[in-house]
Amino acid sequence: MLVSLSGVTPRTLHRCADLATELVRRRVPLSILHVARTEDGPVTAWVRARREAGDSVLLHGYDHSVLPTHRAVQLGRKAEFAALPAHEARLRLIAAKAALDTTGVQVDGFAPPRWLASQGTLQALREHGFSLCADLAAVRNLHTGEVTRARVQEFTSQSHRTETVRCFALVLAAARAARRGGLVRLDIDAGDLARPGLRQALFDAVDVALENRAFGSTYGSLRHAAAA
Repeated sequence: MLVSLSGVTPRTLHRCADLATELVRRRVPLSILHVARTEDGPVTAWVRARREAGDSVLLHGYDHSVLPTHRAVQLGRKAEFAALPAHEARLRLIAAKAALDTTGVQVDGFAPPRWLASQGTLQALREHGFSLCADLAAVRNLHTGEVTRARVQEFTSQSHRTETVRCFALVLAAARAARRGGLVRLDIDAGDLARPGLRQALFDAVDVALENRAFGSTYGSLRHAAAA
């Protein structure tokens, strides 16, 4: 079972720390989706500390506030790498790696915003030495070409009217995947941790997966296992 967290900001950091603590109690590590930034503030310090404690960190893009120049990208600001050609993806990865070097954050792979990566992005990731890319439907070993199929289960809609249904669907999907012995992939945005129903649904999904003989792991562990 892989549990990932995105959207960590100074305003949500206390909730993120609480999530990590609750997962530690369940012996489930966290995979943090980290947007490369040059400033070395509290978020960056927390991400470094979590990685030192055994969590995993995946590069989650470079700058979500600026739209890529490629005209084919029409999916919104958070889909930074969804339709980039290889040369534009290379430029963003170069900038992201420079920011990571500046702040001392080490990453175990790449998870594109919205979990959408173009073929050009995959090509650029290989050229820059990335060994793992986690997208919406699979985890890809960029060195061997091996693909582990497993869809990310997350809260996609912001509608409060459908919150109960989405919570139930997340727990059900986790239970189903765990019973089948498959890879369980759960993701939550830090902003959703402020909503008690969504937060509790994530823990319920983790707990039901553990009850069905799943065990906690990280994307970094998958990378190391493939290299062994």
